[in-house]
Amino acid sequence: MRYTTEERNRRKEQLLQRMEAKRRVMGFAVGMCILLAVMISYALLQQNDIQRQYIYPYHYRGVIEKYSQQYQVDEYLVIAMVKTESKFQPEAVSGFGAMGLMQLMPETAIWISGQLDDTGFNLDQLKEPQCNIRYGSWYLSSLQEEFQGNEVLMLAAYNAGPQAVKNFNGIPPYGETQNYVNKVLDIYR
Repeated sequence: MRYTTEERNRRKEQLLQRMEAKRRVMGFAVGMCILLAVMISYALLQQNDIQRQYIYPYHYRGVIEKYSQQYQVDEYLVIAMVKTESKFQPEAVSGFGAMGLMQLMPETAIWISGQLDDTGFNLDQLKEPQCNIRYGSWYLSSLQEEFQGNEVLMLAAYNAGPQAVKNFNGIPPYGETQNYVNKVLDIYR
């Protein structure tokens, strides 16, 4: 079958119009898929648990989760403390002698070991994440009870000692303690 030039041009024009219509439909469909993916991603990223797990990952997750749950303390507060205290370095030792991830003072750790009936405890264990996070979480839990869940006073007591917080009826006027509390709470948020 032979087409005239006019028929050929008309068929060509019709084909081009169909192709253009398909291109527009495909473009719209792709655009809607992208928009939907962006909206779903945005909604998911607004969830704190997803943000904390995937955007702000951290070391020793299993150990922190275990002892936070066991001693009923906020897991994310423990994370903020570990980041502030040692930057997740288990071998960290402060100038004052505090040791490990949660920077426990030796005297405090020995006292905690007695409270937990951990008769096999020795100070070298404070450099082991399992022991340090267990002891630090237990201690934070005891401070949580003592200061009725007031995070500011708990953190101040963790840094300066519970007696100092009691003596000053609040945060001791030590610059180091005030900075510590602010830094932990900033990271926590």
